[in-house]
Amino acid sequence: MRVAAVDLGTNSTRLLVADVLDGQLEEVVRRLRITRLGEGVDQRKRLLPAPIARVRNVLTDYRREAERLGAERTLAIATSAVRDAENGEAFLGEVEWSYGFSTRLLTGHEEAQLTYHGITSARPIATETLIVDIGGGSTELVVGRPEGLSFHDSLDIGCVRLTERFLHSDPPSASELADCGAAVRALLAERVPDDVRPPAAIGVAGTVTSLAALDLGLEEYDPERVHAHLLSAGGVETQLERLAAVPVTERRTMRPLDPERAPVIVAGAVIVREALARLGLDALEASEHDLLHGTALAAAELPQPVEGDAPPGAYTCC
Repeated sequence: MRVAAVDLGTNSTRLLVADVLDGQLEEVVRRLRITRLGEGVDQRKRLLPAPIARVRNVLTDYRREAERLGAERTLAIATSAVRDAENGEAFLGEVEWSYGFSTRLLTGHEEAQLTYHGITSARPIATETLIVDIGGGSTELVVGRPEGLSFHDSLDIGCVRLTERFLHSDPPSASELADCGAAVRALLAERVPDDVRPPAAIGVAGTVTSLAALDLGLEEYDPERVHAHLLSAGGVETQLERLAAVPVTERRTMRPLDPERAPVIVAGAVIVREALARLGLDALEASEHDLLHGTALAAAELPQPVEGDAPPGAYTCC
């Protein structure tokens, strides 16, 4: 079955069109646009008109591409920003009605499970492994074993959220970086038990893959080289120092970093550094397979779409 998966993330809106057979995925096309849906949500608890308009424009393109490629099912999932917004469910209702996508607002637990399924669909986990998924509004920590999940938590620390809370100078000051790191350490100490010490780690999503590409010294982003790259704790620290030392305008020119990720990559790198330190890990493996791939697998399980009434809230959003 050919499916389309859409991830309405806090920082980016992503599309994956894939063929699914017996729990295995074959990618047809993958797209990513930085839309910053979660802009201002941490403070105002609402999705704002400008970010919503950016996402709408991208969804129009994604719908056309999914239809052109013959996707039979489309599932759009939403995470931290939509969970936190008072108008989040109304926004999803509008997405479902306007674009014909099935939608699902994920809990932290569901997000962890889909991320785990997305990774293990292409890479069986042979030993206890930490999965770190750094989003714009939240970070998911998942410890998986061959038989399934043994620990997971969703923490309200994401690259957009922490940038808005702590990193106000350009480039960020030493005191802002210290406060950001301290906040991450405190939450990790509170939420991650001392006995959670997996021997290996996999990092997913844009922060980790961007740091891996920078660590590799790539001129152009190459997902095949990024996938499975082992990013050391020292490499994370090196890239964090490099990125934090220059203003956003200069960060935007650093290849192969996506220019639109430049404003929030420093906070994301802080999360990676502190997560590795808390778990006692020297490195993590970058993965191009993540929540989006798990969503594609879930899309294949959807029933045949049925036309009907508008979902609740379809006409009331924003």
